[in-house]
Amino acid sequence: MKILVTGGGGFLGQALCRGLVERGHDVTSFNRSHYPVLDALGVCQIAGDLADHDVVLAAFAGADAVFHNAAKAGAWGSYASYHRTNVIGTRNVLDACRAHAIGKLVYTSTPSVTHRATNPVEGGTAESVPYGEGFKAPYATTKMIAEKAVLAANDATLATVALRPRLIWGPGDNNILPRLVDRANAGRLRFVGDGNNTVDSTYIDNAAQAHFDAFEHLAPGAACAGRAYFISNGEPQPMHELVNGLLQVAGAPLVDKTIPFGAAYAVGVICEGLWHVLPLKGEPPMTRFLAEQLATTHWYSMEPARRDFGYVPKVSVAEGLERLRVSLAA
Repeated sequence: MKILVTGGGGFLGQALCRGLVERGHDVTSFNRSHYPVLDALGVCQIAGDLADHDVVLAAFAGADAVFHNAAKAGAWGSYASYHRTNVIGTRNVLDACRAHAIGKLVYTSTPSVTHRATNPVEGGTAESVPYGEGFKAPYATTKMIAEKAVLAANDATLATVALRPRLIWGPGDNNILPRLVDRANAGRLRFVGDGNNTVDSTYIDNAAQAHFDAFEHLAPGAACAGRAYFISNGEPQPMHELVNGLLQVAGAPLVDKTIPFGAAYAVGVICEGLWHVLPLKGEPPMTRFLAEQLATTHWYSMEPARRDFGYVPKVSVAEGLERLRVSLAA
């Protein structure tokens, strides 16, 4: 089958491309840049901007299915920049699927679409946890708009499903782990609150596996069609245990210092103000949204994903940490 992956050069995108190639599919990746690692996998690459309707339309010609993984992520930036990629880009993907009679679309969403300040989520499902409101970050707002559009597009000719993997980590991560290590080495890492809030995370191979499982079951009228699912390892941990586990295998200093939520939130307000007014380069070290995320309990039930498309995490947190340690030592 000819499958197009958007954002195939990213952390999850590479895992998706690799797994699809291993499964015998003809894979094309739509990226903003060129990635030699994808060449090595035998993945064809098309360069382009998701917000360019005509370019997306041309790139999707001949595809049988799409894994829409590309997005602008982060806790900082203009709403327009997030809307351009996450909303307009997703609309263009849907238009291209329609134009070329593509029958399957697996969309990578995020649990952030349900974020509600410091309200805890414990064992919730997509059916029981409502969409968030009053978002303080354009990433969550635009991903929510995009997810709703993807699910609304599900019908008898285009089957869609949205997956919400929580905090993906593992070998090849060039975002979360490097930031944690840099801040820990600099002595600037703190837990917001006491660090005992329970959170989910997802080992990279499990995140990719969930996408493959959903894809294999996806069809018009299937149980998973037109629905969203939380994805994780299904092993909720205290935040301090998760973070220090990652730091330990990376050989970085462990963290035991904390900052009260109120203080972190106030720092976020100040940082956002400074970055808006001056403006400063890069992302602020703290934002209101980030403070809320780091302090909140949020873990989810994997039962709907197991029930509807057979997702069962194959790599435990312990095994994943060992794999990460080995990869970093290589």
